[in-house]
Amino acid sequence: MKEGKIDQKVMLVVIHDGQLLVSKGYDKTKNQHFYRLLGGGVNFQEKAEDAIRREIREELSSEIENLKLLDVVQNIFEYDGKKGHQICFVYTGNLTNKSVFEKEIIHVVEPTYEAEAVWVPIKEILENKILVYPQVDLKPLAS
Repeated sequence: MKEGKIDQKVMLVVIHDGQLLVSKGYDKTKNQHFYRLLGGGVNFQEKAEDAIRREIREELSSEIENLKLLDVVQNIFEYDGKKGHQICFVYTGNLTNKSVFEKEIIHVVEPTYEAEAVWVPIKEILENKILVYPQVDLKPLAS
């Protein structure tokens, strides 16, 4: 994240049995735990749809079926003391790698970072007990 630059991100909402798949995050400056939708950056001259397919293939070894654009969200934030601004293309879709649904913790390895993805209850997100970025309306998907 470079301060003063707007980043384009792609994120995927994956829901299974009333839970959302997210990666864990921690802001040292705020001493705050949070979660983030899975996904990543859009490369130069790459379409957002192609980027989310690539990111999920890299992170979860899965393809996506029934991919749909859910929302485009501006995420203006501060993380570890630095200001950030992202335009996030948020998608929904079904994972073809069904083994992801059987795991409580999924180890995600990217060239520049490692993370753990976990399932968190949507109910707790809607009750503001769990903080997820970027913030999107999950109510229509919670049923």
